[in-house]
Amino acid sequence: MLKWKIKSLATAAGFGALLAISPAKAEDASATAAYKDIQATLGSVPDMFKTLPDVAVAGAWAEIKGVQLNPNTALDGKTKELMGLAVASQIPCQYCIYFHTQAAKLNGATDEEIKEAVAMAAIVRHWSTMLNGSQVDLATFKQQSDEVFAAVKAKSQ
Repeated sequence: MLKWKIKSLATAAGFGALLAISPAKAEDASATAAYKDIQATLGSVPDMFKTLPDVAVAGAWAEIKGVQLNPNTALDGKTKELMGLAVASQIPCQYCIYFHTQAAKLNGATDEEIKEAVAMAAIVRHWSTMLNGSQVDLATFKQQSDEVFAAVKAKSQ
């Protein structure tokens, strides 16, 4: 038993020494380049980006630029921002709610569409609470949903 403890301590010490080795300093160039692109794209660099460590800035910006700001994706900007608002309403995040409401409007969303996105978020949350809290059988739920979809599809033809 003592031999096992000594071996475990030695392994832990060796692992700790590995962690103590300082990694190569993150390239400031990637964060600097990202900040320059953010400035060029948005007209300024919002503080939200400055909350990130330098190593994360380029990746976070690439994600936002590649999906949210990309006009060549499957969803248009208005739909993406209404989805963002719906999710933000459920988190809830007052920063995200403000941002996605304004971005949705900038992308052409009407006040009625904004209200509807929030209402849909509320409906989904309500039924999620009911189904999960009641422990409704998932297989039965899926079967019944598929039957509903089939009936609606048949009526529409």
